Amino acid sequence: MNATAFFVLKVIVSALMITGASWLSGKKPFLAGFLIALPLMSVLAILFSYIEYRDMNKVNQFAASIFAGVPLSLCFFVPFLLNRWLKMNFAMTFGAGLLFLIAAYFVHTWIFQAK
Repeated sequence: MNATAFFVLKVIVSALMITGASWLSGKKPFLAGFLIALPLMSVLAILFSYIEYRDMNKVNQFAASIFAGVPLSLCFFVPFLLNRWLKMNFAMTFGAGLLFLIAAYFVHTWIFQAK
C-alpha cells in the first residue's frame, strides 16, 4: 500500500470512530463515554505507527508517552465534573478544560525532557 493510500485509510478509520462515538453520545451517552474511554485511538495509532515505520524503539517511546499522557489528559474533564456546582456555560467549561489540557501538556513535556 502506498503512503497516500495508507494515510487516507488512517483518516477514514479515525473519522469513523469519532463520528460514530459522537452520534452514539446522543443516543446512549454512557455507552459512548465508555467506548471513548477505551484506548482505541492509542491501539490504532500504535499499530499504524509500527506498520508505517517498523521501529520498535519509536513505538516503545510512543507508548510510554501515551501512558504518561492518559492520566494527564483527564484534566480536561475536571471543569465538567465541577460544573454541577459552578454552573458555568458550555463555552466557559470547555475553555477551562482546554486550559487544563494546556497545563497538562507542559507537565507531560517536562516529564519527557527530564529523561
